[in-house]
Amino acid sequence: MSAPVIQGWCPGALRPMMSGDGLVVRVRPRGGRLTPEQAAGIATLSLRHGNGLIDLSSRANVQLRGVTEAGHRPLIEGLSALGLIDETTEAESHRNIVVTPFWSDGDGIQGIVRSLAAALTGPDAPDTPGKFGYAVDCGAAPVLSAVSADIRIERAVDGGLVVRADGAGTGARATAAAAAERALDLARWFLDSGGAPERRGRMAAHLARGANLPPVFTEVSASPHPAVDPVPGLVAQGFLVGFEFGQMRAESLSLLAGFGPLRVTPWRMLLIEGAGAVPEIAGLITGPDNPLLRVVACTGAPGCPQGLIATRTLARRLCSALAPGNLLHVSGCAKGCAHRGAAPLTLVGRVGGTVDLIRGGTATDSPCQTGLDPETLTFHTLTETAHAS
Repeated sequence: MSAPVIQGWCPGALRPMMSGDGLVVRVRPRGGRLTPEQAAGIATLSLRHGNGLIDLSSRANVQLRGVTEAGHRPLIEGLSALGLIDETTEAESHRNIVVTPFWSDGDGIQGIVRSLAAALTGPDAPDTPGKFGYAVDCGAAPVLSAVSADIRIERAVDGGLVVRADGAGTGARATAAAAAERALDLARWFLDSGGAPERRGRMAAHLARGANLPPVFTEVSASPHPAVDPVPGLVAQGFLVGFEFGQMRAESLSLLAGFGPLRVTPWRMLLIEGAGAVPEIAGLITGPDNPLLRVVACTGAPGCPQGLIATRTLARRLCSALAPGNLLHVSGCAKGCAHRGAAPLTLVGRVGGTVDLIRGGTATDSPCQTGLDPETLTFHTLTETAHAS
C-alpha cells in the first residue's frame, strides 16, 4: 500500500465501514446525549453482535467495533428499538451535528439541535457530502472551535445567535427559531456555488479557494474563539471521564449507565450528567494529569486495514515522557484520522513498518525525519531528532 485510501465518507449505523476487526457501526446520539437505557442497551448490543470494544469519535459519536456482517441486521434492530436509528441512510448521513456538552435545561440549545436535526432529515434537506457537518456551540462560552464542522451556530457578541461558515469571520444573525433554516440556506449556497465537486468538499476549503459568501452571511462579525481542550474532572453539568485512546469496553459503558444520562463529547470523553464525584470504575481517566491525555493515536494495525504500524503500542511507550500541555499524535497512515489538526509532534506509519516524524504539523505534512524504527524509538531520541532538523 503506497497511499491510504480516502473514503470521502464516515461510517454510520445503516452504512457501516469495514475495518480490520470487522464492521465499524457509528451511532449518532440525538442531541449528543444517551439515556441510561440507551447506554446500557448499546453495551449489551456491542457484546452480542460486536467484539465489545466501543470508540468515542472526534465528532461526538459512539462506534461499535468488530460487528459481523451477519450480526449487523439484528444490531440495527436493537439500536432502532432504543430510538437511535434514522429512517434512511441519507437522513443518517445528513444528521451530522456536534453539540456543546455544556448545555443546561432551559437555555434553548437542545431546542436548536432538535430543529436542525428535523430540517436535515426532511425531504428537501440539502444533499451535502458525507463529511459535511454542523456545530451547535451557543453555550455561555464557545468550546467547539477546534472541532470539525462546516456550519456553526454560535453566540454573537451582543448575546444573540449567529450562523456562520467555517473559515469565515462573519455570519448571519438568527433567532433560535430561525437558526436551523439559516444553516440550511448556507448549506444550499455551498452546493450551488460549487463547494462539493464529485460529492466531496468542505466549507473552509471552499472559502479558501475564493468563494464569496452571500451578503446576509457577512452582516455580523464573529468573535475569535480560542481552542478549548477540556480535561477529565468536575464541571458545572456533571463529571467528565476519559478513556485510553477514547476506547472503552462495553462493560464500562454498562456500569456508567447506572450513574445517569451520558453526554458524548468530541474530546473522546463522556460527561456523566449531574454526577458530583468520580465513579469507581476500572479504566476511567478521571483527572488532568494522566499521561495518556497527552497522546492521540488511531486504531492502527491490525485493527485498521490501512494502519501500517501498531500505533497504540508506540503511543503507550512514549506518552509518559511527554510534558504536561504537550501533545504527540501517532497515526497509522498519512490520513491522520484521529487528529486532523497540527500537533507539536506527529509520527506517521509508512510502508515497511517505519515511522516518519513531523514537527508542528499534521499527518499529511512533509516530515523532518524519515525511516525511524518504532521498536527502538524513544522520546529522548524523538525530541533530539526534532530539534536537530
